Amino acid sequence: MTRLVAQLSYEKQSNYVAADSNSSNTTKSFVPCKVCGDKASGYHYGVTSCEGCKGFFRRSIQKQIEYRCLRDGKCLVIRLNRNRCQYCRFKKCLAVGMSRDSVRYGRVPKRSRERSVEDNPSRVSTTAPDVIAVVSPSPNPAEAMSPSSAVSNTCSVIVDNESKQLAVYDVILGVSQAHHANCNYTEERTRGLQKRPMLPPPRYKDDDEDDGDDGEGEQVASSTAESLENDKCWLWQQFATCMTPSVQRVVEFAKRIPGFGGLGQDDQLILIKLGFFEVWLTHVAKLTNSQQMVFDDGTLVTRQQLEVMYDLEFTNSVIHFANTFNALALNDTEIGLFSAAVLLTADRPGVTDVKTIEHHQDKLIEALKVQINRNHANEPQVFSNLLIKLPELRNLGTKHNAHLDWFRLNWQKLALPPLFAEIFDIPKTEDDLQ
Repeated sequence: MTRLVAQLSYEKQSNYVAADSNSSNTTKSFVPCKVCGDKASGYHYGVTSCEGCKGFFRRSIQKQIEYRCLRDGKCLVIRLNRNRCQYCRFKKCLAVGMSRDSVRYGRVPKRSRERSVEDNPSRVSTTAPDVIAVVSPSPNPAEAMSPSSAVSNTCSVIVDNESKQLAVYDVILGVSQAHHANCNYTEERTRGLQKRPMLPPPRYKDDDEDDGDDGEGEQVASSTAESLENDKCWLWQQFATCMTPSVQRVVEFAKRIPGFGGLGQDDQLILIKLGFFEVWLTHVAKLTNSQQMVFDDGTLVTRQQLEVMYDLEFTNSVIHFANTFNALALNDTEIGLFSAAVLLTADRPGVTDVKTIEHHQDKLIEALKVQINRNHANEPQVFSNLLIKLPELRNLGTKHNAHLDWFRLNWQKLALPPLFAEIFDIPKTEDDLQ
């Protein structure tokens, strides 16, 4: 497990870099911006901030810009470099409490807010008219809340809901960035991909072909079975070589999923080992149709070759999944969120911190639902159809693992990449059998 363990190691110190930028050294005549530390010009979108960060946040929300970070989303945001990484600057705007709804619906004058409260104390609206909390009337008039108490409680509910919305949005941004950085099957990276056929297996000469005609039928049958096995070994070695780089990328992606890094290392390894094939299949589905599967380097595997490697039934199941998954027309961010939810599956055999994993998967599925509803507003069935894919993938993963039993019996005939053998528990030496 050395390779996977090495990849799962973290640089703990980097997690605390951004935290230092949140501190502010206030003086009597200087109020710092909560985002970058520059001189604040006022209270903007719920946070004391400067004009620069105020305008940056407003433009980001109004234009619905999706940023990317080249440094794992951990850039230091200060006045001198605040324009260097827009992703980390926007993330910090959200972290310190800037409200998206305040940008979306504009500023509500103070007089209008006060008049609204006076006219109807039981209903309080903030700068976001669609976020309204209604205080239920008390069954006992003597216990009815005063207007000031109702306002206080309602504002508390609104702030809590807004915090949850910001947290969901942060999950979407973080997973999207991790997916784009570590997946080679995105729209951008597969555009214009040059396809090339997988090398055909070499022909093996039968040692007994010149020994005469005795037992010719048995020799032909034996030769055919041996040839098929040789073909299977050859194809699997090519297939494994093409698949192995994705193992490294899925590990890097997993490390950036919110909550994954806080799990114990044993649980992390189990989730990756048992979830890798399902995540990879989710990615390669983009380049799979009824006749072929294409890797991210352009290597093309035909349907007939897949049937030699697996069998007809499993090949049909994989192609059916790819066709129906592609029919949902998901974008890269949605595929990334779905992949993260696949990895954070709590009922994998052997995991210990089940409740924590369930909690993180629930947050990922909620973020996925928000993203799907926003992009497929006229297709309400997309999210429910996508959730059906989770058990379908799980079934394919179980069947795939059963096919790998052939590897575990024939490992001496194969020259598999070490990381591929490790992720699927295929022996490489006699010591691995002990």
